Amino acid sequence: MMLSKSNNRVRRLKLDPSLIIVILLLAIVIVCGFFLNERFGTMRNFMNVLEQSSGLGFASIGQAMVVIVGGIDLSIGAIITASTVFMAAVVDVHPGLMIPMIFGTLLFGVAIGFCNGYLTLKTGVHPLIVTLGTASILNGSVLIYTLQPTGGVPYWFEEFAYGRIWNVPISGAVMIVCFALVWLFLHYYQTGRAFYAVGGSPEAAHLCGIQSNRVILLAYSASGFFAALAGIYFVSRTGVGDPRIGDPITLSSITPVILGGLILGGGKGNIFGVLLGVIFISLLSNLLNYMNISTFIQWVIQGVIIIIAVSVYVHKGKNL
Repeated sequence: MMLSKSNNRVRRLKLDPSLIIVILLLAIVIVCGFFLNERFGTMRNFMNVLEQSSGLGFASIGQAMVVIVGGIDLSIGAIITASTVFMAAVVDVHPGLMIPMIFGTLLFGVAIGFCNGYLTLKTGVHPLIVTLGTASILNGSVLIYTLQPTGGVPYWFEEFAYGRIWNVPISGAVMIVCFALVWLFLHYYQTGRAFYAVGGSPEAAHLCGIQSNRVILLAYSASGFFAALAGIYFVSRTGVGDPRIGDPITLSSITPVILGGLILGGGKGNIFGVLLGVIFISLLSNLLNYMNISTFIQWVIQGVIIIIAVSVYVHKGKNL
């Protein structure tokens, strides 16, 4: 019986339409890239894309965990911005605190995420409103402190963003490991499986003995953690705290989540699909850059992708 359930799970994973769609989209981009630009199909370029996708990847992991429990986090970009400015400002004055500040920044992200979850549960206000309010507070506080890039980090810390091990980007490897650990957590740990139960029906999950509030708090705390990790990546990449660095990341983090097949209502989706979505968006952006397509047009294309993906998956859900 146990073996039968395991085989059914593997079969569903292989036949998941959302995974098939994003894999096909990836194949189309790669094939088109080989024909449109000779530099696109090189291993060097693929490693560069993996490196550059890390920030979006970290943010998308956190967004995915919140979406699975039926929420959404619009404060991710603001947490990224506050994390970069917070770290760079402190380390610029006290360089010896670089290592403690890494942990301090991650703890800061967890605290903000926890507050998002707590306020959502206690007030009953939709998480979209709560996290939007949090984003406004964080962005306003950062801009009160500085209107331009500030602070700095030691030169050696840039290795996190630019360093390579056997030609594999360190940041890209860390991103993939994070996706793998979250996938294992969601599929093989009782608390992780509870994410799907809470997202599917919090009331039913509660009746089954699942502490829904704790699961929701954990999801938002995880979102804050990964947003802060993305902030650490960006401060490593730029060397400074940029008060605008996180602005485009919030909506960008939703794109791979939707593209990867996660249902915005919660309870369904595979984190592996989100990883494929991150790689697809990054490769597409890379190809469009090689074609000298402006960033603004790329935003339009990304918006069209979101609308199409939502339409396809909603239609698929109605037919199930």
